[in-house]
Amino acid sequence: MMQRARVIAAHRAPDRPPIRIATGDPVTLGERDSDWPNFVWTTLAQGLGGWIPAVLFDNEIGQATALGDYDTRELATDIGEIVRVHREQEGWWWAENASGETGWIPARAIELMEDDHDFL
Repeated sequence: MMQRARVIAAHRAPDRPPIRIATGDPVTLGERDSDWPNFVWTTLAQGLGGWIPAVLFDNEIGQATALGDYDTRELATDIGEIVRVHREQEGWWWAENASGETGWIPARAIELMEDDHDFL
């Protein structure tokens, strides 16, 4: 599904490098996010960490294996910007801006638009 959305609240990406997991990757799971309880702090074997939906793992905490692919990259957006949204997961949308950059933005920061005719 691809749809347009208007940004109604600015979003800034966290000041840490994004991480990616692939199906089968071994990880270490830590605490749940207080604002987004469906997300768990995930640490890769190389030591980098990020917030990933808990549903993507075969365990609740400690050593786990990824059951799917995920990229933690977030997209910085400004109020009034129009983005294209591709898919929703746990209250976040994978979005693309007019420059072709992609990343996650919170669903609460956007307003889905009805028609999808004239974009980019």
